[in-house]
Amino acid sequence: MLRALSRPLVRVAERWVPDALFFAIALSVVVAVLAFALTDVGPGELILGWGDGLAGLLAFMTQIVLVLLLGYTLAHTPAVQRLLRRFADLPRSPRVAYGFVALVAALAGLLSWGLGLIVGGVMAVEVARAARRRGVRLHYPLLVASGYSGYVLWHMGYSGSGPLAAATPGGIYEDLPGGLVEVSRTTFAPWNLAAIAVGLVVVTAAMMLLAPKGDDRIVEAPQTLLEPEEAPVGAKAERRDGPGAMTRDSASPEDTEEARPTPADRLDTARVVTLTLGIALGLFLVTHFGSRGFQLTLDIVNWSFLCVILLLVGNVRHFMALVTQGSRTVGGVLVQYPLYAGIIGMMTVSGLVTVFSDFFVDISSPGTLGVWGFLSAGLLNMFIPSGGGQFAVQAPIFAQSAAELGVDQSVVIMAIAYGDQWTNMIQPFWAVPLLAVAGLKVRDILGYTTVTLLVSGIVFAATLLLVGAG
Repeated sequence: MLRALSRPLVRVAERWVPDALFFAIALSVVVAVLAFALTDVGPGELILGWGDGLAGLLAFMTQIVLVLLLGYTLAHTPAVQRLLRRFADLPRSPRVAYGFVALVAALAGLLSWGLGLIVGGVMAVEVARAARRRGVRLHYPLLVASGYSGYVLWHMGYSGSGPLAAATPGGIYEDLPGGLVEVSRTTFAPWNLAAIAVGLVVVTAAMMLLAPKGDDRIVEAPQTLLEPEEAPVGAKAERRDGPGAMTRDSASPEDTEEARPTPADRLDTARVVTLTLGIALGLFLVTHFGSRGFQLTLDIVNWSFLCVILLLVGNVRHFMALVTQGSRTVGGVLVQYPLYAGIIGMMTVSGLVTVFSDFFVDISSPGTLGVWGFLSAGLLNMFIPSGGGQFAVQAPIFAQSAAELGVDQSVVIMAIAYGDQWTNMIQPFWAVPLLAVAGLKVRDILGYTTVTLLVSGIVFAATLLLVGAG
């Protein structure tokens, strides 16, 4: 049934879905039209709201870019690369390969959404390489879609920006009804952990069931993408470091004859430099958690991954080579994110976000508020594909409604998180970094990820109904 459902979706996506930047521009126009139609905002006020909003999330954008950049860098450190290659050799059949990539990407995404996006693309490439060596044919678009499908669970995990924002002192939730909400009540609540387990099984099984059969068309990964690549500068023994790796500069005999390393070269290749900074960050994190408890913020998540990276890389030169490689994954974010910030500006100044959310609040009961919050968050995510940005504009409305209806704040916090991650499967904004690694377009995977949207939505809605009923 899932395979039959995916065929027309794939055909439509391949023919009609444009680049992700088009969505950002088109949604800006749609939001402007809706603002004029549903609110009393004037043209001048709306254009000022849009223009002022373009720079409204620059600080948050920096945090997000760091998550992506550090996720890429960690995924391409030699130790992690060796681990991923060993994992890539595990699947022994096409069906298992698709499910395996989805599972690994989901687990990485639960640890860090930036890491999950990059690992999804890297695993798709590595599994395709391993299959090619064994003479096994894999449908590469489905393999990459499996990697992105794992991203549908990210907001339930360690780097979930909504739950982190609700638990961060000085953040948006501090002045809302009930005050700050610890992650033990959201991310690490038993019912959320159970939903994660069920979601892992459902998404993995769905990707396996979509495997081509019989005479179904199979599009293999391009040979150029599967060729072994050399390690970045400074990686020494590593000869290949995954998709996009840089190669060591070659020098002529005249240039290298009797060449001696300069003091600057010795510092750039000294292991002690990155090791010292990594240890310092580790001491900070231990002190932070020891004195403040298990207090997570986006900054703490970023510094924890930077700490691990610095402990794993060989030296400064190696670290900067990986960062330079990873910069290609953030270009789309840097260009598109201000446009989505402008959308937030228009929705805020016009009151359109209140119109959307209030509609769902008005038709909710204590048992269904979570589900309606989930659905409205899924809709709003199409216009504001930022977990943190969306949470900032939507959480105050649902926090007040939860207080009035006697619903635990953790339910609406996770409902917004579930909705945000859910429609990422058809909102191409966050697929850009993964697709940059895997070498595909949005249209190549959207038909399959729409299936992920359908099956995961059942899990999320059922979870919130059960929690609301309890």
